[in-house]
Amino acid sequence: MFNHYVHAALARERASDLQAKAQAARRARLTRTRRPPETPSIPRPRPAMDGTPAALRDGSTVLIRQVRGTDAPMLADGFARLSTRSRQLRFLGPKKMLSGAELRYLTEVDHHDHEAIGALSPAEGRGVGIARYIRDADDPRAAEIAVTIADDWQGRGLGAELLARLSDRARQAGICRFTATVSADNVAMTGLLWKMGAKTAGRSRGTVEYEVTLEPADECGLDRWLRCMDDGSVLAWP
Repeated sequence: MFNHYVHAALARERASDLQAKAQAARRARLTRTRRPPETPSIPRPRPAMDGTPAALRDGSTVLIRQVRGTDAPMLADGFARLSTRSRQLRFLGPKKMLSGAELRYLTEVDHHDHEAIGALSPAEGRGVGIARYIRDADDPRAAEIAVTIADDWQGRGLGAELLARLSDRARQAGICRFTATVSADNVAMTGLLWKMGAKTAGRSRGTVEYEVTLEPADECGLDRWLRCMDDGSVLAWP
């Protein structure tokens, strides 16, 4: 009798196992055949693009506007895309990255003593150039200037366009003279500065300092020269 109960229990157990396996197989088939509907991919929204359109010499168009405090990520992205040579010319030495403090300083500007004007590519939604001045604390009528252009946007006239607009803003802020510190081997920018009427103000190891007088707004001076000249190289970042 005991063996009968054992065999019966084993038979029930085998039947239960078979039933469980059959149910599992059915669930597996249902899982394979009843796939959840695919969620349509939603394109990531691009950041809002605004600014004044400007046509460059090669026919390309950029949007130009004042730099904002929220532009720090865009500035960091632009720096990351610069070649080693471009960073060397802009910072007058090796520069691997911009710190958080530097990004804040370069984007959170007051637009009076420190102005920065940027250019954005409408097609890419990225920053492609920036020009800035920083007023001299000892001489409020003078300001140091800098221009940085993305490598693949150099030679199109973007640097000249940005500097022309920066000079307009400087006049409005009461600035009459720009100064610039340029790497001694930056032949292209040195030639441009001389053609604009720059004067050598000093020299130090590996760099040359220049001064450029801002003509009154109603005269054809710096702006005319800037828009006519190539920007094959750039000024160092202050």
